[in-house]
Amino acid sequence: MYNSNPRPTIPSTASDLELLRKFEPVVRYTRGEQFYAMDVARYVHACSLWLHTPDGAEHELVPQGALTLETLIEPRAADFDAVEYLKFVGPMNLAESAKALSDSDRSRRENKNVFHPGQGRLARGGMLPRVADALFSATLLLRGRVPGATAAAAALTYAEMQKQNERYEYHGRVVRQNGWTMLQYWFFMAYNSWRSGFNGVNDHESDWEMIVVYLYQDNDVLTPEWVAYASHDFHGADLRRRWDDRQELELFQDHPVVYAGAGSHASYFRRGEYQAEVGLPMPDIVASVTKALKNFWTKTLGQSGQGANPFRIPFVDYARGDGLQLGPGQEKEWTPNVISEATPWVSEYRGLWGLYARDPISGENAPAGPMYNRDGSPRASWYDPLGFAELDKVAPPPVEIQLLREEIARLDTRQRELGELIPREATSLQEMGIRQLSMQGSPHLEKQHKALEKILVEQSVKVKGLRREYSENQAVRENLARRLAKRQAGIQDPPRAHIKKLATPVSTAQMRFNRLAEFWASVSLSILLLAVAALIVLQVQYLWVMVAVVVIVFVIIESVLRGTVVQTLNGIAVFLAVIATLILLLNFWETIALGLLIALAVFLLVQKIRELRD
Repeated sequence: MYNSNPRPTIPSTASDLELLRKFEPVVRYTRGEQFYAMDVARYVHACSLWLHTPDGAEHELVPQGALTLETLIEPRAADFDAVEYLKFVGPMNLAESAKALSDSDRSRRENKNVFHPGQGRLARGGMLPRVADALFSATLLLRGRVPGATAAAAALTYAEMQKQNERYEYHGRVVRQNGWTMLQYWFFMAYNSWRSGFNGVNDHESDWEMIVVYLYQDNDVLTPEWVAYASHDFHGADLRRRWDDRQELELFQDHPVVYAGAGSHASYFRRGEYQAEVGLPMPDIVASVTKALKNFWTKTLGQSGQGANPFRIPFVDYARGDGLQLGPGQEKEWTPNVISEATPWVSEYRGLWGLYARDPISGENAPAGPMYNRDGSPRASWYDPLGFAELDKVAPPPVEIQLLREEIARLDTRQRELGELIPREATSLQEMGIRQLSMQGSPHLEKQHKALEKILVEQSVKVKGLRREYSENQAVRENLARRLAKRQAGIQDPPRAHIKKLATPVSTAQMRFNRLAEFWASVSLSILLLAVAALIVLQVQYLWVMVAVVVIVFVIIESVLRGTVVQTLNGIAVFLAVIATLILLLNFWETIALGLLIALAVFLLVQKIRELRD
């Protein structure tokens, strides 16, 4: 066996359902969550099916109550750029919206499922992030968004479904590629309430999330090696943890534990609160200028800074795990549903699984299903689950040992070839060198001398390349041999050697500020705008100077509350010094240029005179 540490195993002849049940996850939600992993059949039956055409019209294809998984996949012709989508919550008037909000809030209180965010997210950034947040909020008024009461109505509808037939279901898929057996667990939720329920980035009808368990075969059994969770702001190898990494991967018996983000349902390995940052989309030229100014401020002037984009918006993904516990041995158990490309609704429905909100950046549009992207193209995590976690270039442990042996043997063969080839080519180079030397002093051989010179250069490059290859191969072989020895001894790489950006919960000390700072974060931007408006109304002299003074005062007040007053005052001093320098350059550029020219002339004169004396 490859691993000396005991791990759970299962016969390689086990059925797909047996494999999925063996390693199915435990999902721990946050208190206040209202939408849990469910079956798609009940959701589809509660929806109506619609078509958005390129001219902006909306057409109901199948009314609510008449839609099933069978009618969902019936062939329907549509124009290019048309969008087929489900609608879980129908339009509501003002009275219906108010009633949905009231009933949902009452249901939360009665079920003791109330979310308490603690102190808010806005104090976790500075003034610029709050400006960016205000702009982001304004974009919701301009672009498509899901109405605020939709989440409440969706929660009530889902709760009624559960009351009639309580079920918690995952859609499991087994894939075999390149020596790996992969267990994909797809979780479908009726709604993503991150924005409306937990002050997050977006809301949208329906939500698909996924984790993968990667198994390898050794003899006649399958053994888990990696687990990957889909999550915000993370990609590739950063999504996976090794099975034996007890610090990063929590197990309940043989089941990986998932901490689901509140409302967002993103999957995390550890309990806690995760800070996500969303940057405002900016034109390329604005982004380039912002990056240049950031580099000048941090690198040239040596001032502190966070991130490449100062206009970042802090959001919090709460993965506290203090709500419903779902999975083996928990308060609620799974109902598994095995899917594949042969499952009709998986492969034949390419539309959205909820409302098409006409959001140009898609944040408020519902997602497509597990097999497709919103535009109907194949989803990479479906057709390339190895590439999803950058395991496409990683061999299963037993296979790696064989590949190491084969690679060493290939290098040994090549080294033997080079050992014979290099002396021959080097001797040929010497012979040509002697021939060229013999031509010197003979004008009638000039043409042959030049032709041979070109051949000599090519031959010299060839010999150098062969010698370099031999040296590099030797170094590579030594490393391959060391790795093979470790693998044969059962020694693995450090469990997090592959991770570039590790998802870690932010500590309480970093995330929390005192109440006064919280209050200031909530009202400061509005007060600042009112103060600027007052200056305009009062028609004060030197308006821009006064605006700058007001902004500086606000920044200093914030730095006092955040405990960064010294750093802030230093930054203000540097900023004012830069402004003063620019003003001097603009007003006295001719004098400054003249002085520089005279200084350069004197410097050059002194240098040349010193050379003459030497």
